[in-house]
Amino acid sequence: MTVEVSRAFGFKVVCPGPDFAMLAKAVLSLGLWLQFAAGQNTPERGPQPSTSNSEGDLLFLLDSSGSVSYYEFSRVKEFMWDLVQPFTFGPRDVQTSIIHISTTPTMEFPFDRYLSSGTLQKAIRDTQQLMGDTNTGKALSYAKEKFFSDEAGARPDVPKVLVWVTDGFSTDDISEPMQLLKDMGVTVFIVSTGRGSYLELSAAASQPPEKHLYFVDVDDLPIITKELRDAILDVIQANRLHAVDITSSSFRLMWPKLLSQETGYYTLEYAPIDDLARKRTKQVSGAHTSLMLSNLAPETTYEVALIPESNVHYFPPQTTRVTTLAEETSPAQVLISESGPHSFHVSWAPTLDSVTSYQILYGPLPGNSAKLLEVDGEHNSTVVENLAPNTTYLVTVTAVYKSGKEKSLSAKACTQEEGSKVRHLRFEDMGPNTLKASWDSADGKVLGYRVRCRRQTGPSSVISVSPQIHSVILTDLASGTTNKVCVKPMYKNQPGKRLCRMVHMQPATEAQGYKHRQRA
Repeated sequence: MTVEVSRAFGFKVVCPGPDFAMLAKAVLSLGLWLQFAAGQNTPERGPQPSTSNSEGDLLFLLDSSGSVSYYEFSRVKEFMWDLVQPFTFGPRDVQTSIIHISTTPTMEFPFDRYLSSGTLQKAIRDTQQLMGDTNTGKALSYAKEKFFSDEAGARPDVPKVLVWVTDGFSTDDISEPMQLLKDMGVTVFIVSTGRGSYLELSAAASQPPEKHLYFVDVDDLPIITKELRDAILDVIQANRLHAVDITSSSFRLMWPKLLSQETGYYTLEYAPIDDLARKRTKQVSGAHTSLMLSNLAPETTYEVALIPESNVHYFPPQTTRVTTLAEETSPAQVLISESGPHSFHVSWAPTLDSVTSYQILYGPLPGNSAKLLEVDGEHNSTVVENLAPNTTYLVTVTAVYKSGKEKSLSAKACTQEEGSKVRHLRFEDMGPNTLKASWDSADGKVLGYRVRCRRQTGPSSVISVSPQIHSVILTDLASGTTNKVCVKPMYKNQPGKRLCRMVHMQPATEAQGYKHRQRA
């Protein structure tokens, strides 16, 4: 499975363990099994949260030297596109460029050339490896010039982010040019796909290194994509009105502190972009820097404007667009537990505010009969009762949303055999007046076993054991006596059927041993 290890010195190592493929296959099989009912499909993912509220110049420092294989270079290009794909590009949004690390540094394209996702994706795909030496220090000095150059399309007064993807090897010094970049306000993220020096790279990355330095195999770059993208967003969203905690019906707006309670207030306007006449307005104290908007429509893009109303200085309005997510799907999983001969427990997840009720339809397989239970939308489980023993049921849980939509998920459930009993009760001579009673396990979810011994002479005894134990030692069985031994499985709702044997202990004058027979 995927394991993320945080070392004491801060960087992240991401690696798939040997059981990853097996685990992934098992999870996929379980997901398909839970959706086997006719017409059931995996819910489609809604749109990704909008990142149009971001502004910054993002520069990739790409190792294009001969120390990188063609395969590694291709995987890094895929990673770069995956990283920036959700961004909105433009003169008031994100701009991106690439500088090659080679014998001589080269800029692949200026920041302001590709201002749409389609053209940028093609530009990254068409980027060719230059080969040559790994002169990273020269490339960093070159990047320092381009990061603040009008000719390169860079903008003043916007956040600057450098993402350096490296195999960990450089033929020249990087410490001085990297420090100059950071002194000029550039935030540096480093992704090492090789065996670079931790001390050197942790000093090169922005601080703290646990948030800016990643060690990962080139085949596992997708594992860190979201985490690195979120870290970049933290940098380029800091000075803009932006949204966080986006759901299908709400999001939280955040903005930099511009006013105080004494110097003014904020007017906030928002409306769906396809119906601006539905504009709503809120006023917020100048002491606030965030506001939660709720009761929004799912899968809808909202135009939002923040207007600082200051009695001291003029502040221009800030605007952004935020797209709510698709309605979350419930149920996403159905679990059957605590199965008995006449009942079982059904639970599901998640529970959502947008669900008014759940309907549980169940019926035996094969068969056409079905019964319906209805559960309040605040609950996520119920007990289905009055069932037939040893029967397979199809259980379908349907979420009824406030919008009138319905989502369903099905699972199979099996009741236990009524009065299930243990099998093959047998005995073994363990010495004078002592026997070992053993049995095979009973069917179903056994909570334990109860062993009763009725002695012909002497007191009876009862021994309770855990479900993993299938034998007990019986003592004080007088020679020449016939004793009755019964084993009964215990279930949550009721005990199972007992299995009994009569055991005869041979008189002391005969050969040591016993005889037993099944009780009719």
